[in-house]
Amino acid sequence: MRVPNSVVLPVGTHVDCCQEQEVAEKRRDIMARIAVMLAERKSNLTHFIHNLECSEEPKFYVDQWERLKEMESCSLTILNLIAVNCMDHRDIKKLEATILEHVRNEELFPEVIRVLPPVYRQVEAAIVDLAQSEEMAGHGMMDLQYLLSKLSQRKHLASLGRELLQDILRYLHRIGLVVWYEEIKHLENTVFLQPTFLITMFKLLVRYRLVQQLESIS
Repeated sequence: MRVPNSVVLPVGTHVDCCQEQEVAEKRRDIMARIAVMLAERKSNLTHFIHNLECSEEPKFYVDQWERLKEMESCSLTILNLIAVNCMDHRDIKKLEATILEHVRNEELFPEVIRVLPPVYRQVEAAIVDLAQSEEMAGHGMMDLQYLLSKLSQRKHLASLGRELLQDILRYLHRIGLVVWYEEIKHLENTVFLQPTFLITMFKLLVRYRLVQQLESIS
């Protein structure tokens, strides 16, 4: 709701736990709830903005007014909910196909047609090679400067600079090939070439009833 021109695809899971008629009813109910939520949000923003504009000293609330007006201008496109059975691989493929279909829709994403410079694909291919090489540690973590030096050793990437590499890493982070938390000070110089390692680590650390499990240890 805070990102301009957002596109949201609601996904309902656990279809295997419902009857076919239930799925249709739940889909209608969820879409109706979303519509009500968006209408309430719009109404509340209009109400808050009106209150600030009608206050005795509106100049004292300029910052708040600007933030509310910015939120009011953020449009939200809600696509039709897709219901899937996560136990059925065919449903996962159906979800994947639906996402790709929407992403390629130029009306939803006007900037979807974008030609990337060849160096983007070259760096992407080189990082995939590095991640799959025997020298890569199982955690897939690599220092940013060291990654730059490894890539620069390749003939066609000898002139690769740090600033360009960072731009490419932002793109690769967005598409999910790598994970790079540049906005976190302690991680800004670390690139995760194997994002699945993070998932495995989080599964070990973030668990259901973790506190109770730890307290049960003598």
